[in-house]
Amino acid sequence: MQTAEELGLDLVEVGPDANPPVCKIMDYGKFRYEKEKKAKLSRKKQKISELKELNIRPKIDEHDYQVKIKNALRFLNDGDRVKVIVRFRGREEAFKDRGRDLLNRIIEDLKEVSKVEQDIKSEGSSLTITLAPKK
Repeated sequence: MQTAEELGLDLVEVGPDANPPVCKIMDYGKFRYEKEKKAKLSRKKQKISELKELNIRPKIDEHDYQVKIKNALRFLNDGDRVKVIVRFRGREEAFKDRGRDLLNRIIEDLKEVSKVEQDIKSEGSSLTITLAPKK
């Protein structure tokens, strides 16, 4: 303790379970600053996956479908998850099988870059699936 005081540093207990306890002479403020800096840098490098939504209708035209697939591919390649929603209005609800066929087609078209995270699910007047990027 006397040596640490003479050097103007701190005496830090490194191994309290050892017999005798292991201590180290260091600048504790600088040590804490370096540790926080490393933790901040590791948090900064993490990629937070977002959930992107694609809304489509069961009577979607071929070109519009291709645009939606292209957007889904871009989202998946960026590492985001994609929720595809097929919305039904009025009498379209009688043809939910068309919506299921459309979602199965989307799954088939995107199977190289994605995996199904949540299978086809009926939510009121819509059908949804969630796709996650393959790692």
